[in-house]
Amino acid sequence: MPDLPHLLAFIAAGWLLNLTPGPDVLYVVTNSLRSGVRAGIMAGLGITAGCFVHIFAAAVGVGTLMATSAAAFTVLKYIGAAYLLYLGVRMVLSRAQPPADLRAEAAAGAERSLKAIFLGGFWTNVLNPKVALFFLAFVPQFIAPGAGNTALYFVLLGVLFNVNAIPVNVGWAVAAGWMARRGAVQKGMHWLDRAAGVLFIGFGLKLAFTDAPAAVRVGR
Repeated sequence: MPDLPHLLAFIAAGWLLNLTPGPDVLYVVTNSLRSGVRAGIMAGLGITAGCFVHIFAAAVGVGTLMATSAAAFTVLKYIGAAYLLYLGVRMVLSRAQPPADLRAEAAAGAERSLKAIFLGGFWTNVLNPKVALFFLAFVPQFIAPGAGNTALYFVLLGVLFNVNAIPVNVGWAVAAGWMARRGAVQKGMHWLDRAAGVLFIGFGLKLAFTDAPAAVRVGR
């Protein structure tokens, strides 16, 4: 395991990376704006669960397979891109709702809806192969050379990274929930949905046209 200075650097780098806007942050914010802080937190927890899949998969070698197999990378890439495009198109085509309906939707907070939000965050993360490649590139930098059980250290650091992301996601959810209570935001919620939908479509297209890692392209 890294010493204390390197461990603190790992935590700080993780927070900065989690603060960077992307599909995960956008998913948390849009759900919190539309359905309240609870929904945003549930979206973040779904994303966290998805990250755990990538962490353990990378530790057992599945992530390495995606980083070296063009077929595996391409299949997951297109599935993930299709899912992001689906989310984006659905948001762009959504109908405007009166503020009263939006408040009722936020107040409802049914378990079924929260479950759907959780699963949406989970699949948004799991179906993005760039997350697996990120863990494979980022975490090993903080494992001491010659460490005995690198898979165990990888999992421990990955779990630490993931747990540290939870307060960041909660912060995004709380901030978006506070914004949603402002009257101007509620009136423009439909256009915010459309703007978020366009961003999701952009993320999906970007993922679809992402090149495979260099190791894959040279046939390693």
